[in-house]
Amino acid sequence: MKKTLVLMAVLNSGLTVAQQPAYSSAGDTLAPPAEQTQRRPGMATRPSALTGTTGTDRNELKYNLNASGSHFFKVTFMNQTWLRFNQSNPGTTVVQEPKDNTFDIGLRRTRIQAFGQISNHVFLYFQFGMNNFNYLNGFPAFNTNGTPSNRKVAAFFHDALAEYLVFKNKDYLKIGAGLTIVNGLSRFSQPSVTSIVSMDVPVFAQATVDQTDQFSRKLSLYARGQVGPVDYRVAISDPFPIQTSGATPPTLGSTSNFALKGHKKQFQGLFLYQFFDKEAHQTPGYMTGTYLGKKKILNLEAGFITQKNAMWRREGTTDTTYQNLDLWSVATFLDMPVNRATGTAVNAYLGYFNLDYGTDYLRFNGIMNPASGTKQSVGGLSGTQGNAFPMFGTGKVVYGQFGYLMRQDLFGGGRGTLLPYVQAQLGNYQRVTQTMGVYNLGVNYLINGHNSKLTLDYQNRPYYETSGTQIAPAGRRGQLVLQYQVFI
Repeated sequence: MKKTLVLMAVLNSGLTVAQQPAYSSAGDTLAPPAEQTQRRPGMATRPSALTGTTGTDRNELKYNLNASGSHFFKVTFMNQTWLRFNQSNPGTTVVQEPKDNTFDIGLRRTRIQAFGQISNHVFLYFQFGMNNFNYLNGFPAFNTNGTPSNRKVAAFFHDALAEYLVFKNKDYLKIGAGLTIVNGLSRFSQPSVTSIVSMDVPVFAQATVDQTDQFSRKLSLYARGQVGPVDYRVAISDPFPIQTSGATPPTLGSTSNFALKGHKKQFQGLFLYQFFDKEAHQTPGYMTGTYLGKKKILNLEAGFITQKNAMWRREGTTDTTYQNLDLWSVATFLDMPVNRATGTAVNAYLGYFNLDYGTDYLRFNGIMNPASGTKQSVGGLSGTQGNAFPMFGTGKVVYGQFGYLMRQDLFGGGRGTLLPYVQAQLGNYQRVTQTMGVYNLGVNYLINGHNSKLTLDYQNRPYYETSGTQIAPAGRRGQLVLQYQVFI
């Protein structure tokens, strides 16, 4: 009993609830400040888990492993709840009943992170959680083999990796391996979702999501680092077969789809040139959406993903042709203060994406789709119901966003501030007759930075009808979402 009490006292002295600045996030990095110590008369100085500066509020769950705080282990929790009204695409059904519109309540993301610098050279990272959990989770009532489905099967490991810092206290080279979102193509292929400006990320940038990856994560060997103004990450990945995606793969036809035969490695890389402050670099992969005026960031970026014979299609009636997956992008990102005295800041992103999934590849996707089926076929494609639109396809996409952080004392008395934003995704796909435009307009109420915020978002999107071998826009629909995010 005495030993147990002593152990509890030691843990209590080291494991405390501390707060980081409100702009920190799952993909953020805060350099450990000078270590604070607790001393009583007649007692030796010992390490404390407190890592902020004197006088700041604290809400960080972190345990320091050494006196300086350079070795630590940390746990974070995040939940995003959606209340949504959606105008359904034509033909939409919900549990076999036609629905012109829907209202649903869901959990967009629920996550737990556990990570830390456990020695001078070793970093450990895990993330566990679930996504897109609404009333249709586990639907249909029976799987294709006739067994009952289970709405409780949702949570899984998103990330599990170890990373080795080659040069002590220098970010020049980090080598890691495991299940990871370290990615090529763009910053939005590996977003820190707790710190984004908009309610949700442009998911098209997570190019193979849930097709040959696990919610954008892959089993990879990677190297990343920062050398002067250059930030880089390169990876060789072992993609999952499309047969393990949980959905019935499309039949082999004249349009390209992920191949059901063969297995090749995937190569990817992302390179950034940083003109002013350096970006956060602690958590593997994840890139911050906005620092809320705490940093001065201007970057140019270029990225790619390539995989040989990843796709296939049928020429004529018998010949099977394999095609490479080749994706690349260039973009610029800006996030900086406008007036440091009032706390105003601006955030902007503009990117060009050249996407080659093979001839006429096209995939509809609806985020946490509130509909279960459709009675109206669109080009023989699946998943066209509810709030879906052509999110992934062979062609060219331009994506842009702009946000403005208003003054910190907007409501007075520490009641938070507002961050309004706009988004636009313009896609020129081979299989679509006209350029697709999806537009979002929204506002964040930052109650306590990213740690507690409400977001109201309106999206306007096109819906489609069959036009020969292509699809053509036939009108537009909208959805309105209120999200509450809490993060510690």
